[in-house]
Amino acid sequence: MINPYLYIAYDPAYNHPLPEGHRFPMLKYDLVPEQLLYEEIITKENLHPPFPCKDEIILMTHTVEYFDKLKLQQLSPKEQRHIGFPQSPQLTLRELIITQGTINCCHAALKHGIALNVAGGTHHAFADHGEGFCLLNDFAVAANYLLHQKLAEKILILDLDVHQGNGTAKIFDQENSVFTFSMHGRHNYPFHKEKSDLDIELEDGTNTITYLHLLNHYLNSLLQKNKPDFVFYLSGVDILSTDKFGKLKVTMEGCKERDRLVFSQLFSFNIPCVVAMGGGYSPNIRHIIDAHCNTFREAANFLWQ
Repeated sequence: MINPYLYIAYDPAYNHPLPEGHRFPMLKYDLVPEQLLYEEIITKENLHPPFPCKDEIILMTHTVEYFDKLKLQQLSPKEQRHIGFPQSPQLTLRELIITQGTINCCHAALKHGIALNVAGGTHHAFADHGEGFCLLNDFAVAANYLLHQKLAEKILILDLDVHQGNGTAKIFDQENSVFTFSMHGRHNYPFHKEKSDLDIELEDGTNTITYLHLLNHYLNSLLQKNKPDFVFYLSGVDILSTDKFGKLKVTMEGCKERDRLVFSQLFSFNIPCVVAMGGGYSPNIRHIIDAHCNTFREAANFLWQ
């Protein structure tokens, strides 16, 4: 049964054209909502297109100098290589739309417990530069927005992408109102790690059983001890054994169980949650789509009514 309260931020601009042969699977941003519509998990009424985020909201997190470079197309070739995308006005607009999508999800989650952005989770973006396919840090911008609007007081950023959320960790390293938790591959990008409030480093080949045991232990302990009143969940599917870069051995069912574990714990503590998709680089794009769609399927079971 389709749940009318399932709020999903999505815009066709999420799928940005890239040079032929580019390794980033941009097509997934269209295929995920298409699959959810096909399965009748959602209708088009569940999909909400965001408008671009306002400059003043971005500048609560990112520096003026860096944001001006994005707006004026003044990134150097080296800076563009670090980001991994060629600069364009359309790309900057895309990032502003995605970021506002995450902010819009915050308002929906405060009402119904969970809201999801089809894109976002751009955790490698720092206040003053981008890298790793990330230009603006949507979770950081949205977290600062919630704090500024006094809509949350203690925020947890739960980053379960296989790569450490280095930009997020650095942005909030002096902010006591935001707790950063990253569970990632020890020997994976970024090779210089920042210090999150809690880093769980996974060895290459970590399997489903070990992964879920660690997550259950640390997340439950953290929720009981820190008592956050809002959570941002980065549900990267690059933990899959099929991923080109992940180096872990988590099954498709294990990835789905991870999402179920997170949502059930947050539901039991009555904590609202915004979800963004993060990374996923399996050679067969169907594996990426199936894993991302599982996140939406599971989320639909834990909405507040």
